[in-house]
Amino acid sequence: MTLTFKRDTVFWTISMQVAIVNFYLGGFGPGQPLLRADQGTSLTVAGLHGTAMGIASIIAGFVNARLVHIFGRKKLTWLGLILFCVGVFIFVISPPVQLTLFATLLSGLGISTVVNNMVTRLSNHLGPKAPHAIAQASGIASAGYILGTILIGTLAGTSISWRLGLLLVIPVAIGLAIAVRGNLLEEAHVQDASGPQSGKLSRAYWIAWAGFFACICTEFGTTFWAAALLRDRVGSTAAIATLAIVAFGIGMGLGRWFGGLALQRLHLDIQAITLMTIQFAGFIIFWFSHNMLLSLFALFAMGLGVSMQFALVSIRLIALSDGRPDLAMGRSSLAAGLAIALAPFILGLLGDNFGISRAYVMVPILIVFAVASIVFVPTERAQSRGARELQN
Repeated sequence: MTLTFKRDTVFWTISMQVAIVNFYLGGFGPGQPLLRADQGTSLTVAGLHGTAMGIASIIAGFVNARLVHIFGRKKLTWLGLILFCVGVFIFVISPPVQLTLFATLLSGLGISTVVNNMVTRLSNHLGPKAPHAIAQASGIASAGYILGTILIGTLAGTSISWRLGLLLVIPVAIGLAIAVRGNLLEEAHVQDASGPQSGKLSRAYWIAWAGFFACICTEFGTTFWAAALLRDRVGSTAAIATLAIVAFGIGMGLGRWFGGLALQRLHLDIQAITLMTIQFAGFIIFWFSHNMLLSLFALFAMGLGVSMQFALVSIRLIALSDGRPDLAMGRSSLAAGLAIALAPFILGLLGDNFGISRAYVMVPILIVFAVASIVFVPTERAQSRGARELQN
């Protein structure tokens, strides 16, 4: 993995776009217990917001390659950000659960569009230097995630509605568009004469896809319901439990920024397995802990473990796509959508029936499955292959 790259305007623009949507996710995930209290719903109904976001990701995945063909990756990213802001605005002003579910669907479409094209845009822009750049862009996005979590947790302890804090993404998105307006107009998209990327993907790709699905399940299962488990185990208030998830976000941010340097001597697959092992160990500590400080350390370790999984497994998928990166990332969005839709909902359903503590046993099982998918389908020279294919 080549680590040296220039953090130019393209890198910072893409990183800030992803940071904006992660600010929302940082507040939205841990805010689920607060939303549930506002609306007076069960864990199962509250988990439907994750289902709506997952359905949005599935839709975005199906249309990604076609929309990239029509608009180009850059313009499509901005269109996704606009749709995201519309969804956030509706979510904030709409008390009923029916409208918050619809708003979550809209914002989820925007989030998936931004994230999918972040990977392909950086890879196309930086070639073999892309894996480290994707990880660092994700690290910057983690800063947005942490800020979102801190703000929502702080507002939860005041008389100000916690949802209002989510509105900050709109002026920040407008400010970013104004700051890079010259860059927005400097190139025109030319449609590929062969049409959008299509065709069947290999069995090896789909096995890696299943491992990607498991990774996203564990991440969103943790972000949506870790606060609920923490409240159950240590008896903290909703605000303190929400703020405690900051430890998870800090772990993700540090792992994404420094992980490429720390693991650079390891093969891509070994890097992913190492991080999943750290995540597994952190989960075991978190699940057994009844102490706040120990739980915070465990959440930090889980964040480190999750940190680079998206970047590494995405490069694995691209390397196995036979030169069709937009199609590969579109199909990966289907995995992410199913994971986001199912993991929080199933955890909520199991939590209603067996308690959130027992429900969380699902997480380590999924981690083991993700590791098995890597062992079963190793990627030879995946870093360089994935980078080359993305330039085609």
